[in-house]
Amino acid sequence: MANPFVHIELNTDDVGKAKKFYKGLFDWKLADQKMGPGMVYTMLDVGKGVGGGMQKKPMAEAPNHWLSYVQVDSVDKTLGKAKKLGATVVVERMDVPNMGALGIFLDPSGAALGVWEPVRKAPARKPAKKK
Repeated sequence: MANPFVHIELNTDDVGKAKKFYKGLFDWKLADQKMGPGMVYTMLDVGKGVGGGMQKKPMAEAPNHWLSYVQVDSVDKTLGKAKKLGATVVVERMDVPNMGALGIFLDPSGAALGVWEPVRKAPARKPAKKK
């Protein structure tokens, strides 16, 4: 499997300020999605290329930052392999209902990277032949 970048996410203290800035700067379409009690995730439709999202950063002590995600066949296997190669896992497998699963690690140089495993869709069934 190829491992393309598939999602880029802004984690920020001030989502409203970020939305105003990026909507003014680029021709992005922004759509808020409720993710649970008091949680909102803003999807970014960038037109061409890799889209993403923005959210209030989950760790207050972390700096505001953009995080890229790479698609993988298995978050669990990829995180395990990353650990063996010297990475530090900072977010173990986290399932996103009806979408997939993610994990985040710091590579040996300290750079953060997310991995994304999309939900596997069942192959379409062929309609039965009429007799």
